Amino acid sequence: MRVELVSVGTELLLGDIVNTNAQYLSKELASLGIEVFNQSTVGDNPKRLLECFDEALKRSDMVITTGGLGPTKDDLTKEMAAEYFGQEMVLHEESWKYIEERCRRFSPGKPVPPNNKKQAYFPKEATVIKNNNGTAPGAIFEKDGKRIIVMPGPPREMKAMFEESIRPYLMQFTDSMLVSRVMRLYGIGESALEIAIEDILDSQTNPTVALYAKEAEVTIRITAKAKNEEEAKVMLDEKSAEIREIVGKYVYAEGDSSIMDGESALEYSVAELLVKRGKTIAAAESCTGGLVAAQLINYPGISEVFVEGCVTYTNEAKVRRLGVSQDTLDKYGAVSEQTAREMAEGIRREAGSDIGVATTGIAGPGGGTDEKPVGLVYTAVCVDGETFVRENHFSGDRRKVRNRATRQVLSDLRMILEGIEI
Repeated sequence: MRVELVSVGTELLLGDIVNTNAQYLSKELASLGIEVFNQSTVGDNPKRLLECFDEALKRSDMVITTGGLGPTKDDLTKEMAAEYFGQEMVLHEESWKYIEERCRRFSPGKPVPPNNKKQAYFPKEATVIKNNNGTAPGAIFEKDGKRIIVMPGPPREMKAMFEESIRPYLMQFTDSMLVSRVMRLYGIGESALEIAIEDILDSQTNPTVALYAKEAEVTIRITAKAKNEEEAKVMLDEKSAEIREIVGKYVYAEGDSSIMDGESALEYSVAELLVKRGKTIAAAESCTGGLVAAQLINYPGISEVFVEGCVTYTNEAKVRRLGVSQDTLDKYGAVSEQTAREMAEGIRREAGSDIGVATTGIAGPGGGTDEKPVGLVYTAVCVDGETFVRENHFSGDRRKVRNRATRQVLSDLRMILEGIEI
């Protein structure tokens, strides 16, 4: 089954609305093992809609549209689908009754707008799909083995209709499904990862393995084609174990594809570890300016273990609040391994926590020297009296340096908590 997606709406072409529908449908169809051959966006123009349908159905078996099902004159998607198949539009009484009831429920005492009746017209040959979240029903048009499925444009309505009606309908066209799992890694670059798992990448058939570079981390997507989820899970487990055997120390999260998009996975992983193990933590920050504390606080329930965070930006604050030695600052400077160590140990001591973490560095754009350039950041983790300090050399602007420093100290903390050699 080869499918094309057509997003209808001039507002999409103008950039007034971000097209999230195509992304959602592509993922859902892929999970069913249905190939999405092409995606198109077309304005509210009858001639161009007909041309789009004609071109798409010459290449593919089915077109799925979103948008253009409203009550106004420029909403023409189902009208053009009917015209393309040479089918006459008639009033679908059941849909009209539902639309009337819905309009009266949301606007009691007011007459039903007459143009809403337009939404209840469909060919007799079409299968009308009820919209439980709006006034625009969907429909399935079919002729000579070709199909056009029309769905509403608002994502909330479209997604519900797809889950309730369209997905079950599409199941008849596939005897397999695609199930994906994502592994997120920190501490290894895309090139190094590719080399490390080169044999797996070169020999892959099913499941397939793909790498994606994100800012300061890499993700691996494993996709299995199977008859059912249980069979796919076995295949994914086997491939995941194979990858972990090689680069498992860098994997901080693994799950469905939704974790690929989230920026909070690392701090959630660390915070979850802290809460599960009952390890209290405090943070002393200089160049990150509170980002480490802010990331941890994103996790619900972190109050069980997070004691406090201090932004000790000046040398005076480091001495007064953390007990950093003035001699250390005079001899090595604020941006040094020695200062980072004393910051982590000082915040742990002053807060009475099990763990102390610290950051100190030069985020830029100014302040760097030949000896200590912009991007030099020391991160430190003190756990139960033992302190690990890392010297980092980050590239990028001020925001990137601060963000990468934050993620680095969290990554080191995760590995220490899990007993992984850094």
